[in-house]
Amino acid sequence: MLILQDVAYLHPNKDLLFDHIDLTINKKDKIALLGNNGAGKSTLLKMMAGVLQPSAGYVKAASKPYYVPQIFGQFNELTVAEALGIEGKLKAMNGILSGNVTEANLTTLNDDWNIEERCAEALRHWRLENMDLNRMMASLSGGQKTKVFLAGIMIHEPEIVLLDEPSNHLDMESRAILYDHIKSTSHTLVVVSHDRRLLNLLNTMYELSKGGIKVYGGNYDLYATQKQVESNALDEDVKSKEKALRKAKETKREAIERQQKLDARGRKKQDKAGVPTIALNTLRNNAEKSTSHMKDVHASKVGGIAEELNRLRNELPGADKMRIGFDNSALHKGKVLVSASDINIRYGYEWLWKNPLSFEIASGARVAIAGANGSGKTTLIKIVLGLLQANSGSIRLAEAKTVYIDQDYSLIDNKLNVYEQAQLFNSRKLAEHEVKIQLSRFLFAKNDWDKACADLSGGEKMRLALCCLSIRNTAPDMIVLDEPTNNLDIQNVELLTTAINEYEGTLIVVSHDVHFLQEVNVGMVIEPGQN
Repeated sequence: MLILQDVAYLHPNKDLLFDHIDLTINKKDKIALLGNNGAGKSTLLKMMAGVLQPSAGYVKAASKPYYVPQIFGQFNELTVAEALGIEGKLKAMNGILSGNVTEANLTTLNDDWNIEERCAEALRHWRLENMDLNRMMASLSGGQKTKVFLAGIMIHEPEIVLLDEPSNHLDMESRAILYDHIKSTSHTLVVVSHDRRLLNLLNTMYELSKGGIKVYGGNYDLYATQKQVESNALDEDVKSKEKALRKAKETKREAIERQQKLDARGRKKQDKAGVPTIALNTLRNNAEKSTSHMKDVHASKVGGIAEELNRLRNELPGADKMRIGFDNSALHKGKVLVSASDINIRYGYEWLWKNPLSFEIASGARVAIAGANGSGKTTLIKIVLGLLQANSGSIRLAEAKTVYIDQDYSLIDNKLNVYEQAQLFNSRKLAEHEVKIQLSRFLFAKNDWDKACADLSGGEKMRLALCCLSIRNTAPDMIVLDEPTNNLDIQNVELLTTAINEYEGTLIVVSHDVHFLQEVNVGMVIEPGQN
């Protein structure tokens, strides 16, 4: 069981992310934690895992949860065994077997004599049969890193499992294994995901927003149906309030005009009747007070309706405001940017690809790099970007402006806040208010500008990266995206698609999201893993 009682979280800059979160997750529950990017899903999951402490309230778990994070860059300096938290046990067991039978080694091992066999079985289950536990995490692909941590579920055998975007980076075969695990497991599951197929395997949706947690019974399809009903009702409420506001303003105007006419007639009658000046002034003052009071009453009514209308509008989903708006005039139209002939790369004594790769990428092309996890997709990107040299064959790279948004969002400097990061790309010397307008268009409100980039969710980092490109304005000849939809909610995937489709340059994208690839009109596929 997991219990969250009156939980709140403040960012280090004191911005409130959420508060008054009450949540009880019972044994063997399988729930999804939903919400827009930046709502705090990953933060809440880290609190459940004990990785992060709440600013207020408490989190209590019946047993230590096992946590699979969304981003793995922080583990790059560790070995696979260290990242999985089993390095100590393995060393202790090897020490005991070699004759070093100390109390410390016995305590560390804790009679877990089959740890090696369990590791081998778990890695084999996730198609990582030849994975060396001493291999550095930095050398693994995004999909391999995800599978290493998923294998940890079988290794540690926890009662509670917390998964943050677990299908990210996984190829189709690995996703099928994940889906089977979700269906068959008896673990208590809390899952953050935008993968609709995975979400439909869970039986309860918990929606996190600034208003707290709202529970929807059933899978994602049922949740989406309920949300559509709510959205339609909200649209009707907004239209009704807009109509009421127009009516209130019209009533106010008519009442003021009517009162002004009555006051004017009264003054004429008083002038004709020869009312004394003192009495006349008193009557005029009373009339003015009456008119002022009436204006206040109507203004209060109009203000109340307007305030309610703003509240309802704020509950509407974010508008489709995200536009890169590149100046595409400097693009190298029709130029061949990459020409590769029989390229391959060697790791140790083995070639990465059984068949060398040959291809040509011209300006304006939409290219997908596809293949199974570990097939060398990210390696190929680095060769195309000139960051890595092929060991055989030849490749010609035209001089071109290129932007690379990798899986760890290295474009974003975690030491800066959101506004400072945007200013890094302000080569056009835009005024401060213009930079902030651009941030607002990419759904970064005023209270986000001072937020540390390190505290942003993966989806927010993706939006900020695109915002930075928008601020710089000059279109790069080539944009390279490595799994761009992995950390975006469904709404922001649509926003990203719209933004990318306005770009006229060359796009190279690694993605397992078939729908996204279709939406951005990919016309060429390179499969480095094919024989």
